[in-house]
Amino acid sequence: MTGYIVTRYGVTLETIFGSYNREVSPAPKPFQLFAGHPALELVNTLDLRFSTETIELLPAYGDFLRLVTQLRLLTPEQARRLGRTVGAKDAQRVLSSAIELREALASFLYGRIDASQSRASQVETLEKYFHAASLHRHLSPADGQLVWTWSGVEQRAEIPLWKLAQAASELLVSSDVERVKDCGDPTCRWLFLDTSKNHTRRWCDMKTCGNRMKARRHQARYQDSGIA
Repeated sequence: MTGYIVTRYGVTLETIFGSYNREVSPAPKPFQLFAGHPALELVNTLDLRFSTETIELLPAYGDFLRLVTQLRLLTPEQARRLGRTVGAKDAQRVLSSAIELREALASFLYGRIDASQSRASQVETLEKYFHAASLHRHLSPADGQLVWTWSGVEQRAEIPLWKLAQAASELLVSSDVERVKDCGDPTCRWLFLDTSKNHTRRWCDMKTCGNRMKARRHQARYQDSGIA
């Protein structure tokens, strides 16, 4: 950068160079979005959920903003504005709420898949976030019809949380919830919305989990046949 040094003899221009060897952090990788619905993509941000070595994909509020932007619930400019203006305390509070919403969704949806009974606490948590989201949107006329808008709250730290909660509420009270499945790879189990013609989709992504499971079955057949 360039600065000025003031001396008793006048003003001297000094150019200050930053270190050329400073490491530049690589841009974060985009989220892998295979689920087909924002609420399910949120659940999938805890990777390897059923292992002893889970991977948290939302360690910071900035990562939460990246996810919601990639899901097109926020525009890049809205996300940048929030990233600049939201304080650390509010950011951590909203991120903690997003994780709580995620885990309530996960418990409810995996419970449906595994045929286990939903707990009242799950429903209460979901209702809390769904209700909060509904309080912050209103109807506005647009092209001769009414649409739900979030006008007036776009700069609130909670706006990405509310938009995800709204999307989740619409899924859980619709017939589409019957199409929610988990990946057939037991080490993955990411959720997805099965919109295939005959509802026969088995993998979150065929190129990753599908091919990996095929390779495992192939190796198992080799071992069963006694071939080294």
